[in-house]
Amino acid sequence: MKRIKILVLTALFVGGINAQEIDKKIPNWYNGGKYGMSTDKAYSKVLASKKSTTVVVAIIDSGVDIEHEDLKGKIWINTDEIPGNGIDDDNNGYIDDVHGWNFLGNAKGENINDVRLEVTRIYAKLHTIYDGRSFADLTEEEQDGYKLYKEVRAIVEDNRKSASAELEELSEMTEKVKKADDKLREHFNGEYTQAQLGEAVMDDKLRDAAIQIYMLALYGMDFESYMEYLKYYQDQLDFNYNPDIDPRMDIIGDDPSDFTDANYGNNDVKGPDASHGTHCAGIIAAIRNNNMGNDGVADNVLIMSVRTVPNGDEWDKDIANAIRYAVDNGAQVINMSFGKAYSPEQDGVIKAFRYAEEKGVLLVHAAGNEGSDNDVLGHNFPSPLYASMTAKFTNWIEVGASTRYKKAKFKKGYMLHDGIAADFSNYGNEMVDVFAPGHDILSTTPDNQYDVYAGTSMAGPMVAGVAALIKSYYPALTMIQIREIILASVQDASKRKTPLPGDIEETVSFDELCVTAGIVNVYNAVKLAETK
Repeated sequence: MKRIKILVLTALFVGGINAQEIDKKIPNWYNGGKYGMSTDKAYSKVLASKKSTTVVVAIIDSGVDIEHEDLKGKIWINTDEIPGNGIDDDNNGYIDDVHGWNFLGNAKGENINDVRLEVTRIYAKLHTIYDGRSFADLTEEEQDGYKLYKEVRAIVEDNRKSASAELEELSEMTEKVKKADDKLREHFNGEYTQAQLGEAVMDDKLRDAAIQIYMLALYGMDFESYMEYLKYYQDQLDFNYNPDIDPRMDIIGDDPSDFTDANYGNNDVKGPDASHGTHCAGIIAAIRNNNMGNDGVADNVLIMSVRTVPNGDEWDKDIANAIRYAVDNGAQVINMSFGKAYSPEQDGVIKAFRYAEEKGVLLVHAAGNEGSDNDVLGHNFPSPLYASMTAKFTNWIEVGASTRYKKAKFKKGYMLHDGIAADFSNYGNEMVDVFAPGHDILSTTPDNQYDVYAGTSMAGPMVAGVAALIKSYYPALTMIQIREIILASVQDASKRKTPLPGDIEETVSFDELCVTAGIVNVYNAVKLAETK
């Protein structure tokens, strides 16, 4: 039993869903009971009469729309900085960093967005050294580099071939779909609803076009998500696996391996595409009980936006500087919903994580979406444990993604929906600490919009929100104690059977997927916090 490729990839493109099309069971399910985190129960049963203090949560991500209607009053303000005067008033090295900082831009206000993956950067660098050479010609010192060169070259070339083949295979279908959409938009004077699409099927002049768009639904798509699907492959060719571009050099012009250089970037904390970061921010901090979109997990938090993650792989240097910036400016929790397969500057990143550890700041990291085992070291960075370390960071929570489903549902050999563990989620009963809701998650997106996303990227801010909530109501607790409380109070799922993420032909017990064998539970956590 397996999903066809097009259905697997739609998890990357859950965008553009109109409010009336969202399943009524989706909004805020993660705050409820059953397989949610019982957040609402915690507020009503334990926290209703308690006072709270404000907690700062840094989101290291693609940027955050700080003007979103559901994040009003929830954005961190650097009160030591005078907005817009072009002066570093607080002498922290960053000019006008009122709401955070953007490490992907320059002083002119220009920003990086579409970039190469780390594997492609490594390939481009090594290609200048090893192209045309054979193993027999190399010195002993060069041989390890040559082996890495062959490895990354194969990855880059194979992915470029696959992307080209996919776009070529779909070219005829794409032309038909575009023509059909154009015809329907012309008839309906713009966007059209599902109801209007149904009407079009009954119209002789529009029937063929409507059927063409309806056919996308067989693959779990609409026109917008189909175009995102194509863009995914085009971006692989143009940016992610393109060794011939270097937008960082064009815009920032620094040395990514020089960690002593930290004062670059600008104060544009939204950037050109803040969808991912804004979604994470809403999970943590969206205003509760205002009848808009979704309810955030924590009710007394401020979001610090540290823009560090482009469309492609982040740079190690930026991650290290973002961690230090967040810690130095008062963040008590840092959400990290990003990751990559290669990390060439690990020592600098480890030092930054140690700095956060020394300062007692909690790091929450999404485990990744490859449906693979994170216990295999060296394929998912950043990591709670690097090859050079003997023990994991003490201030780290690694998070996999759970769903709102009790068990998987199959039909004719295909999985219609996931089991309790999301099919895409990475796992590991040594390296992944806990699971949290990360499937069918409605949250904030830029320009006062809301959308449903899926990914461990959504599960991470669930846990960051829980940590902030506990710190807010129990300020005497350290973040290290709060980490222990979160992991000790999970909803036990150890005996639950679920398809193994990434290999749905195999069924496993949930205790094989993470250290705690459970799902984060706010109600249990605050009850435990009460006893400390």
